[in-house]
Amino acid sequence: MPDPSILSAGPSGNRLTEILGVLKKHHITRGLQPVKLREILEDLGPTYVKLGQIMSMRSDILPEAYCRELTRLRTEVRPLPYETIREIIEAELGRPVQEVFTAIEPKPLGSASIAQVHPALLKTGERVVVKVQRPHIRETMANDIALMRKAVTLLKFTIGTGDLIDFRMVIDELWKTSQEEMDFLKEAANCDRFRENQKEISYVTCPLVNHQLTTPHLLVMSYIDGVQIDQIPELTGLGYDMREIGEKAAENYCKQILEDGFFHADPHPGNLRVEGGQIAWLDLGMMGQLSDHHKQLFKRAIMAVLKNDIYELKNVLLSLGEPKERINHTRLYTDIDDLVSRYLTMDLGSMDLGRLIESLLDLVKAHRISMPSDITLLGRSIITMEGLLCACSPAVNMFQILSAHMSSLLYQDLDLKKELGRNARQLYLSMGKSLEIPAQLSDLLNITKNGQTKINLELTDSLEMQRVFRYSTGYLALSILAAALILGACVLCLTPIRPAPLGIPWLSWIGFGLSACLILYLLFRILIRPKK
Repeated sequence: MPDPSILSAGPSGNRLTEILGVLKKHHITRGLQPVKLREILEDLGPTYVKLGQIMSMRSDILPEAYCRELTRLRTEVRPLPYETIREIIEAELGRPVQEVFTAIEPKPLGSASIAQVHPALLKTGERVVVKVQRPHIRETMANDIALMRKAVTLLKFTIGTGDLIDFRMVIDELWKTSQEEMDFLKEAANCDRFRENQKEISYVTCPLVNHQLTTPHLLVMSYIDGVQIDQIPELTGLGYDMREIGEKAAENYCKQILEDGFFHADPHPGNLRVEGGQIAWLDLGMMGQLSDHHKQLFKRAIMAVLKNDIYELKNVLLSLGEPKERINHTRLYTDIDDLVSRYLTMDLGSMDLGRLIESLLDLVKAHRISMPSDITLLGRSIITMEGLLCACSPAVNMFQILSAHMSSLLYQDLDLKKELGRNARQLYLSMGKSLEIPAQLSDLLNITKNGQTKINLELTDSLEMQRVFRYSTGYLALSILAAALILGACVLCLTPIRPAPLGIPWLSWIGFGLSACLILYLLFRILIRPKK
């Protein structure tokens, strides 16, 4: 149970009372399903909506059904009145809106948990969008997060997840991500970096930031109208080829991952529009980053799947993640082999990359391998991108495009002179080692002849066997003891020992009582036996 002082801590106490009221409203004691969890988070407000959005990206700590449902938390929240928005803009710019804008549309284009967006017209005649941060949102989220940290135990109990979710880790990630999203200068920098990365790609664009009017709480960008990428009838009516749109979107996304290491973390259809023959990527507040090391490991993982190299894929997974307990390498190898074999039965054009990523995340979770947040973010982003392609161009296969992109990169990076030099060096080292083999073999024979050879074996299931043997022998000993007490008590019943309540000697009562206690203890231990 949480500290009772939390319940009476002024505003925090009122907020906790409100949280408990929402949980009661949704009948939390009757169990928690994915839809109910989403509805609870929506009712709890912006902080918890953002918490749900972050959890939807963490397939390594949350079941896939919950992740899929929590992706629906992109729904709009109630917008702020225009008067409040105008006051915020004037406070950020330090001057009346009439001096900067010819007009600002009072009705927002969108309203989210942290900010809302309005179309506007600058004095220069340029159409822009104005992203305005909600007032006091940082203080509200800071208070909610402080309360969450105090009530982690209560969250586990009321939401009913037990140890399924490491709430402390999720809360820390929530606060870090929210602070980045609440700093619009960070999003402006993301737009600049994304635009620079894609400057050679003629069919890709993103909003252009007006840095003179941008502050940490106000973001002014060029207006991109266009058509949402999944609006097939409208796009085909304008003469667009949906297969070409899907292929180009997927190709550019692969470039973001494999070349830039800077990718859109939430590529759902609402964040991609088609305008003037270009695909526009919007909402660049949440971006993923991959280090050169992680990019190389991701490439190795894809190549391992293509070549059916189970050992290589296992090594990549262990290089990417951090095992939380001793790894059963035989079982991990077998699980990876089953997984890859299942997907290699398909031809390359029908392989579902999103489902493969989901299966790999489930596999590492089952083996208690913790993945870094940027890798799980990449996994969820790929799954979202796969869903986008299914919505706008089902004939386009993400895995096929990713493989082709990797092949072109490998060809570009191929340096024949370097390869020949590396192979010659390896050949020289191998020849040197081969000359040592006769001497090593002679040494091995000598120590074997002298009885000094040792063989080291690792029994991967030895700990499990020891645990089972320990429990089994314990139960067997207790069962024999209980049977002996019962038999002894029955023999004592036939003796003339006094006193004898109800005609049964008192020693027999003790024997029956002890045996009953042992039997109850055995049943209790069997029913609540700890799981692996």
